Amino acid sequence: MTLARARSVSLSGVEGHVVDVEAHIGNGLPGFSLVGLPDAALAEARSRVRAAVANSGQGWPQRKLTVALSPATLPKAGAHFDLAIAMAVLGATQAVPQDRLDDVVLLGELGLDGRLKPIRGTLPSVLAAATVGRTRFVVPEPNVGEARLVAGVEVFGVRSLRQTLALLCGEELPDEPPYLAEDDPAAAENSVLPRSDRLAGLDLGEVLGQAGARRAVEVAAAGGHHLAMSGPPGAGKTMLAERMPGLLPDLDQREALEVTAIHSVAGLLPSSAPLVVRPPFCDPHHSASLPAIVGGGARMARPGAVSLAHRGILFLDEAPEFRPTVLDALRQPLEHGEVVIARAAGTARFPARFQLVIASNPCPCGRAYGKGLYCTCTPQARSRYQHRLSGPIKDRIDIMQLVEPVARAEMVADQSLVEPSTVVAERVRTARQRQAHRFVHDPWSLNAHVPGYELRRHWPPEPDALPAVESQLSSGWITARGADRVLRLAWTLADLAGRDRPGRQDVFAALTLRLGREPFRRDTGRRGAASPAAPVPSVEAGEPTTKRWSR
Repeated sequence: MTLARARSVSLSGVEGHVVDVEAHIGNGLPGFSLVGLPDAALAEARSRVRAAVANSGQGWPQRKLTVALSPATLPKAGAHFDLAIAMAVLGATQAVPQDRLDDVVLLGELGLDGRLKPIRGTLPSVLAAATVGRTRFVVPEPNVGEARLVAGVEVFGVRSLRQTLALLCGEELPDEPPYLAEDDPAAAENSVLPRSDRLAGLDLGEVLGQAGARRAVEVAAAGGHHLAMSGPPGAGKTMLAERMPGLLPDLDQREALEVTAIHSVAGLLPSSAPLVVRPPFCDPHHSASLPAIVGGGARMARPGAVSLAHRGILFLDEAPEFRPTVLDALRQPLEHGEVVIARAAGTARFPARFQLVIASNPCPCGRAYGKGLYCTCTPQARSRYQHRLSGPIKDRIDIMQLVEPVARAEMVADQSLVEPSTVVAERVRTARQRQAHRFVHDPWSLNAHVPGYELRRHWPPEPDALPAVESQLSSGWITARGADRVLRLAWTLADLAGRDRPGRQDVFAALTLRLGREPFRRDTGRRGAASPAAPVPSVEAGEPTTKRWSR
């Protein structure tokens, strides 16, 4: 037989498509043609496969060889097609029966000596093939644990081309040395590596004197809300952000598979722990580029920090120092929960449902509005610094929290009141259970993800609580999007308190978190606490309402 077919998987983002690898040996001068829109790494498979077959003790056909990757219109990328190409060629030379190739999907990169190297994207590849009915897979031995996360499939781990050939022919597997894992240089240089494991030992009880900020972190964790903290250096903003992952519950099975698939495509999944069960925490440096944050690549799209933080936290420390184009690129993932990367060769989609946590100083020197500190910045420099975060980004953040420096007396007094992370995490877990029960028949599970129109239609607060939101909306202090976010915050506060429906107290507390200050209250004729640098205008007094709150 001069024609054989094997199967592999092509990845576009985290979505996979089964690809038929067809090999044909025909008359003509010896040559090797590879067609089907391969990228540069895949086109080089001609040399790798030929050397691997020869060094595995198999003969190479001295005739015209054509290998086609079907569907031909689908771009293919990556070296994981090597094993399928080699087995298709050996099938065409009748070294392996075609019926043994029909029911198996082959994934693996070949070395010149015929040994198999671990690959990226094993989990999404197996998931994609299993969705269309494929149940048997051959993968490199280091990727076996990752592939077996998919239920209902049979996975065989092999170390070399010789072992693969023996496995498919029903022979005893030859002995091969195990693959010695090496660190991926590209992953080691990545500045957006998730590091939730390194933060496992941190406790919220270590942050003293910041009761209001600790409460804001708890509310954000309970409802999946975005959080912005502003304050001078050393006040505890980074400490609070790094302890937030400890308040989040473990990922469920569906969420864990989503996160693991993204990390697998990025090449960041260790073979010793193939399943990511904790929410990731990414804190890229402020010098990170747009592709590093959002994702991208010249030929093959890779996930960025927003996707690596999927189902977890993306922390931007010193947020005004990030490039404005990078910050504005967060608008789409914040609204839609995914990133769409369009290139000439195709479009890749990556999930990006994360919690954004921002920490910033009030000015370049960082000492404005502090206790006993003196700012040396000019008003123009302070204004430019504050406006590096655009209005659309600020409007998508649920909680604005001022983190002021604390004195020693405040820290000592707070030692008897502070709660450890275990206690706060239990309240967060209970609140999330209430949300999951409330949205059991809906596609979302957290308050922060509920569309505004659904929230107003099916889960409105108590009637006497709405005038406070309407007052702030009519006076221009919040937008229509901000009003929806206030209602989501009110539901989270009610869930933390164990109430079935947000009341007037919950809505007023949500407005305080949203505005970063106590809102003006029409019913009492007084105004709440406001920053001396930005007084709150009074509607009754006839003051202009076009000014916006800023620090």
